[in-house]
Amino acid sequence: MAKISYKTTNLFQRLPASAFLWIAVMIFGAANAITKRLTEIGAENLIDGRNPISSCNVLFVGNVCAALGLFLIYGRQLHPRYWRRFTRKDWLSLIGVSILSGAVAPALIFEALARTQVTNVVLISRLEPPLVLALSFLFLGERVNLLQIIGAATSFAGIVTIIILQTLLENMMTAEGFSAIGFGEILTAVGAVSSAIATILSKKSLDNISPGFYSLFRTILGGIIFFFLALYLYGINHFMDVSSPLLWQWMLIYGGVIVALGQTFWFIGLEGSPSSKISLASSFIPIAGIVAAFFILGEVPTLSQYVGGGIVIIGIFISQIGIRKENKRLANRDKLIKQTDTEVSFKGI
Repeated sequence: MAKISYKTTNLFQRLPASAFLWIAVMIFGAANAITKRLTEIGAENLIDGRNPISSCNVLFVGNVCAALGLFLIYGRQLHPRYWRRFTRKDWLSLIGVSILSGAVAPALIFEALARTQVTNVVLISRLEPPLVLALSFLFLGERVNLLQIIGAATSFAGIVTIIILQTLLENMMTAEGFSAIGFGEILTAVGAVSSAIATILSKKSLDNISPGFYSLFRTILGGIIFFFLALYLYGINHFMDVSSPLLWQWMLIYGGVIVALGQTFWFIGLEGSPSSKISLASSFIPIAGIVAAFFILGEVPTLSQYVGGGIVIIGIFISQIGIRKENKRLANRDKLIKQTDTEVSFKGI
């Protein structure tokens, strides 16, 4: 066993940082499709008519499993001597970001996955980067170059195109018109807004907090907040299948691979990669998400997704050119890591 562990460690040390970055991209890209597939597996194995792998159970138990995995990696950062230096403002900001990006946004995305196609969720969630750009300019006074503005505007136009075309094509024979915009798409958009606000808070107030502690704290607090929120809204019976062996079997894999291993590989890649490779890799996450939806769920993109998605992807690449130029000005590596970590959108939890 020790020999196997040594060989594995040696192999990891020999891999370039960019390899970890791209492995994380594939993991994060598949997160939405895997989440939806797990709920489908639960629907095929009902317990007294209930789905044991419901969205709420996935989010809560997935957070527990992810927290355990992250604790094994970053647990030493929970020592009081590390976080005693945090100010009251640091704690308030960390709690706010954790609630928004660790509980509210994931809950909205999970519910959206139950109501619309994964491809829609992947593409519409790209509303987040343009929002972050606009809010950073308005509230943080950050410089924004022309390419970033063009890219953000292009991506936003692509998202609007998807919604309009879907509404027209799916309801052209009815009188519902634009009121027929799907609830799943609306939830995705609100989730993107929540994540964007969390990103602005993290940019403004979390410079003193390491990415490892940030991820661990966000996962733990997000899970706790979501659990009590669900109890208040749905009652204790909502979690009556939370001890299902089928649920835990899949969540140990989900939380360990998608969240803990994915984020760990992402941080390793960010630490050892130039900003140009980071920007390029993050731009491929939505593409990986669409490909994963096709292979895992058999989702074939619709005409509206082809047209609007193509515009979104063009906008992403224009933005990445501008971001690569902007990242050269960022001297604080931890700041770059937390910003990029948040701006790549939903990554499983």
